[in-house]
Order: sequence, then C-alpha cells, then structure tokens
Amino acid sequence: MLPGLRLRCFAGDADFPAMAEVANAVFAADRMGWIRTPEHIRQDYARFTDFDPLADIVMAELDGRLAGYVRTSHWIDENGWLSQGQVGFVHPVCRRRGVGTELLRWVEARQRALARGHGAVSVHHVFVTEGEIGRKAMLHRAGYLPARHFMQMQRPSLDDIPDVPLPEGFEVRPVQTDHLRPIFDAHMEALEGHWGVAPAKPGDFERWTTLPTFQPHLWQVAWHIESDRVAGQVKPFINEEQNRTQNRRRGETEFISVGTPWRRRGLARALIARALHAQRDAGMNESILGVDADNAHDAARLYESCGFRVVQRNMVLRKPVDS
Repeated sequence: MLPGLRLRCFAGDADFPAMAEVANAVFAADRMGWIRTPEHIRQDYARFTDFDPLADIVMAELDGRLAGYVRTSHWIDENGWLSQGQVGFVHPVCRRRGVGTELLRWVEARQRALARGHGAVSVHHVFVTEGEIGRKAMLHRAGYLPARHFMQMQRPSLDDIPDVPLPEGFEVRPVQTDHLRPIFDAHMEALEGHWGVAPAKPGDFERWTTLPTFQPHLWQVAWHIESDRVAGQVKPFINEEQNRTQNRRRGETEFISVGTPWRRRGLARALIARALHAQRDAGMNESILGVDADNAHDAARLYESCGFRVVQRNMVLRKPVDS
C-alpha cells in the first residue's frame, strides 16, 4: 500500500463535508456537470436501503486528509443476477498514486463476500462518464469490459417547443393521489425486459413517493380513454439544488414510457412536448435526459426529433464476481 495511505470506516455525519469536497473536485476535473453539498449527501445516505454504513463504504486518507472513498450497492437485475455497483471518487491531486487501485481492491473484496451469500450469478457493475478517462483505464486494466452505452442529451432552449397534439383516444389528466399506483405499475410494466430494469420489489412504490424526483405537478400522464388505463407517461423534475449551485435553470425530462398496446402512435412525442412546456412554465430554459444508446426502440432518434442533442457519451463496465 502507498506510504501514508490509510483505509478506515465511514464516520457518519462528520465525513460529509470532506466527501463533498472530494466529489466536487472530481466532478470539476472530469467535466461531469454536478455539484454536491454535505447536506445533499446526508439526505441521500438517509434514504439508502439494504446498506450497512460500517461495511459497505470505506474512506481513504492520505497523510491524514480524505483522498477518496468508495461505496458498494447491490440489486437483482432483469436476468436475476446480483448486480453490485460501485460509487467511488479519488481527489484529482491524489490520482496516479495507487489510491484508486486500493479502493477498487477493497470494494471488490466486499462484493465477493456479498456474492457468497447469494445463489445468483454476480457481476461488478460500474457506470463511468465520458470524462472519467483515468478511472475507465484503471477498470479496463482490472478486467472490466463495456456492457452497455448511454448518452446524455440536452435541449439547450425551451423557446421553440413543437405543438404536438395527443393521438385520438387519449387524454392527459392532472395527477391525483389515487392515480399514483396505476402510474407506477404502468411504468414498470412498460419497461419490463429493458436492460438493467428489475421487477419492482416490496417497498419500491412507497420509496418512489419519497424521492426528490417525485414532482407530480410537472408530470404528463396519458390515459387511454376507452380502457381507462395509463397508456404513457413522462415524469420531468427540477433539481433545485443543482440549479442553484450552478446558476442555471434546467429541467430533466425523464421516466419516459409507453405501454406496449399504444406504441408507434406518436404518444411519447406528444407527452415529451407537454413535459417541455411544463418545465418552461416552471421557469426553466433548458432540459436534459439520459438514454440507453443500445435501446431496441431507437429512443435517441425520438428525442432528437424533440430537439435534444447528444452532449455526453457514457457506459457501464462489468466484470464477473469471482466468489
């Protein structure tokens, strides 16, 4: 191990300021377009489930200062595999000194231990953004291979939103409390079989209603009038903290789905246009979204037709867990 480097347990609230400092330095160096505050990190950690803070995160100190940290998470994916994610950061001034390698060694050992308690196939799973060149190279050397490609797309202006009418036979209704379960269930059903989307687990619906992205006043949910079923939805949200810390007015056009019986009718495009109008009416002047570049339905082309353009190309790297 690098002289002066020490791995230690997570210390709770006392660690959040230094964690935010490290993360923000990484976001700036790797052009990730993100800023975190200690309070935002604290809120995220309070929402984690199936997480042991003394066993699932480790802090790396170099000469007494926080140099980086890594956290593991896990879920059962659409194949029934145990996917084990890694969220990790190394401060740019501490790179190329072996800190990232030590953190990777630690998190892989933790994930091997978790895999031994499951009968399923298990994979190490890491999402890396376009700017994380050094991290990507380290993972490649460790045997990780690209598993899926993703893109971030941006609509830089909300001044020229097309007027796209809903197809005949559908209507958008203001979201009511008794609509929430049908909206959740319809979205999960529409995404069934999509890469990386696992079936809902007990408690997922309740957790969904507590997330900061849960902003029903912006949602555009189309109902099929004849069957009285949720046919399609776009659930945009506004990240007020990111807008405030980065002095921007950006909405996010996300959680887009259309049920199988109602596809290829122009419903998604109409709902995206309505979602863009909702963001503009809320004071936003741009919007972004993320898309699976390998999506079988060619979603990126749909989003391009709505004025979005690719601004970042990212990927998921995976490696089998040797348990």
